[in-house]
Amino acid sequence: MTLSACGGGEDSGASDTVRVTLVNHVWTENIRKALPEFEQATGLKVEVTQLGEDQLSDQYNVKLNAGSRDIDVMMYRPLQEGQLFAKNKYLADLTDKAKESADFGLDDFQETPLGATTYEDKVVGIPIITEQQVLYYRKDLLEKSGFAAPPQTLDELKAQAAKIEADNPGVAGFVSRTGKAAAVTQFSSFLYSFGGDFVDASGKAAVNSDAAKQAYAYYGGLLREHGPANISTDMSWSEAMAIFTQGQAAFYTEANSLYKNATDPAKSKVSETVGFAPFPAGPAGSKPYNIPSWGLAVNEASENQSNAWKFIEWAAGKEQTLAQQKAGVPGARTSVWENPEGIATYPKDMADAITVSLANGVGHDRPVVERVAQAREIVGQPIVDAITGQDAAAAADAANEGFQKFLDDEAR
Repeated sequence: MTLSACGGGEDSGASDTVRVTLVNHVWTENIRKALPEFEQATGLKVEVTQLGEDQLSDQYNVKLNAGSRDIDVMMYRPLQEGQLFAKNKYLADLTDKAKESADFGLDDFQETPLGATTYEDKVVGIPIITEQQVLYYRKDLLEKSGFAAPPQTLDELKAQAAKIEADNPGVAGFVSRTGKAAAVTQFSSFLYSFGGDFVDASGKAAVNSDAAKQAYAYYGGLLREHGPANISTDMSWSEAMAIFTQGQAAFYTEANSLYKNATDPAKSKVSETVGFAPFPAGPAGSKPYNIPSWGLAVNEASENQSNAWKFIEWAAGKEQTLAQQKAGVPGARTSVWENPEGIATYPKDMADAITVSLANGVGHDRPVVERVAQAREIVGQPIVDAITGQDAAAAADAANEGFQKFLDDEAR
């Protein structure tokens, strides 16, 4: 990207210092190392505030609500707080800036991640980190049980999990997240692949559709029947990953962004035998999520919006996105996935699995609402009920009623 020197800007309170708030993440560490390049090319200075996720959310809740002007650029979670921030007019409209920047290439962004950072047809954020759900599996266990290839369908996943479990006492056939809210993310791909979604085309709650009931029953049943012994119902990714990397499960569905936990010998006892495959197809095909886990936005209250955009134009530009992807941070630009350099550092089967997700992926992994945490609690309850052997269909009906009340309340 060509960076032009500038001072100040067209904003009334423009400053040569761009104040950027970022989360603790490898993307952030990478971008901080590259900042001298940006500062030298533009004459601007970047002042970084770096926080953990909880601290970041707390700061945004206080400062954005108060109309604070001391944040110019913010790193945020489009699917967690994007709707709320956009509705409250915390996020500046970047549409014209992004379209008018020839070097930036807005049309290079994948449709589903960019859709998640768009609100009422306005681009209010730029996706910088994406995640797709893939199937992690043990090559050695498949070979031992006579399977020549990983499962291509959810029916095959269940059959292979059962056979491998029977052939290897003490090893679970399958593991994934079980916590009520945490599991919603990974369950979403099962829901889509059965043909369902959290809401229907008219915006009504749809978690008790036939497809949704089948998905709840399948996911809960797979964990109940072929999951770890004495399975808990509060596992997040870290607990599920630990079970897989300690050699205690054959299959694991999870975000691709976490794959190094399974392939790093320092973290994984099965690093040499881990394989990756596309999310198995259900009745509606293979429809894993393809989402932006993080994006960059400009604070609407900032008086330094032009220079804030210059930072985003660089940090989310083609060159930096490629550099980040080569460092293992999956990006939202089509060009980096089509560039051999962009996938050279990924295991080949992982890159192939991601390619399927990019083609078929759904742009959300949870309900797209303002109060995401509460919504996940509601739609996640049938997951827990199904895992513990309760009536998944009845649980889905109860959740749908609660979710519709939630949606009605949010619409008021």
